[in-house]
Amino acid sequence: MGRAGPNRVGLRDEDESNDSFKEDIIKQDNGCSFSRIAPIQAILFDIDGTLCDSDPLHYFAFREMLQEIGFNGGVPITEDFFIEKISGKHNEDIGAILFPDWDHQKAMQFMDDKEAMFRRLVSKQLKPVDGLSKLCKWIEDRGIKRAAVTNAPRANAELMISILGLTDFFELLIIGGECERAKPYPDPYLKALKGLQASAEHSFVFEDSVSGIKAGVAAGMPVIGLTTQNPEHLLMEANPTILIKDFNDPKLWMALEEQDEVAVGGTSKI
Repeated sequence: MGRAGPNRVGLRDEDESNDSFKEDIIKQDNGCSFSRIAPIQAILFDIDGTLCDSDPLHYFAFREMLQEIGFNGGVPITEDFFIEKISGKHNEDIGAILFPDWDHQKAMQFMDDKEAMFRRLVSKQLKPVDGLSKLCKWIEDRGIKRAAVTNAPRANAELMISILGLTDFFELLIIGGECERAKPYPDPYLKALKGLQASAEHSFVFEDSVSGIKAGVAAGMPVIGLTTQNPEHLLMEANPTILIKDFNDPKLWMALEEQDEVAVGGTSKI
C-alpha cells in the first residue's frame, strides 16, 4: 500500500544534531520544556502511529469502504484527505465530518464496520515503530510509570497492544471515547495522570497526530512528536517540544540521557 511522503526529521552529523536539539528545547515557550521534568514519573503513549505505524492500515480501510458506498462520487480518498480529515480524530468526530447528512446511528455503524476491517488487517500486518523495544527497556529499567492513551476504540487498542507484546508493559489504558471529552481535549491525558498518581510537571507524552499533541500540551506536558505519517509542518503547529523520526532517533536519546544526568544529581546542560 502506498504511503504519503511526509517531511521527516533526518539524521544529521553529531554536532549539528546536538546544536539543533538544544535550540529546539531553548525555543520552547509553552511552559512544557523537556529539560525541566526530571525526575520522570510517567511516560504516556498514544497507540496508532506512535507505538505502531498503523495509519496506512486505517487509510486502506477507509479508502476501500468509502469507495464501496460511493463517497466522493466513487473517487478514492487521497492520503492528504485522510491526514486532514481523519487521522488522530475520534470516531464520533470522523463520522460527523464524513457524513454530515447521515443520522448518528448510520454513521456509527459505518465506523464500526470500518474498525472491524481494520482489526482484520492489523492481525496480519502490524509492526512496531523502530526502536520501541529499546525504549520500553529503558523505561522498565528505571521503574517509570506508563500508560497508553488513545482515541481508538477499546477493541482496537487492546488488540494492537497485545500484538506488540505490550499488555504487561502498560499499567493503564485510557480510551478517549470513555472520557468526558476525547483528544484534542486534555481529558484522556489528565485521566491517565490521575490513574498513575503522577504529575504533569514530571511526565511527558509521545504522539504522532495534531489532535494528540494538542491534547498533551493542553494537559500541561511536553510532547515528543513522531513523524511516522503526518507532515512535520502540521505537527509543529500543535507545539510539540521536539519531533523525532522514530524511537531510534538520536534527538530522543540525547533528551533521555539528559534526564538520567539530572536524575542522579547532575546539572542540566541546557
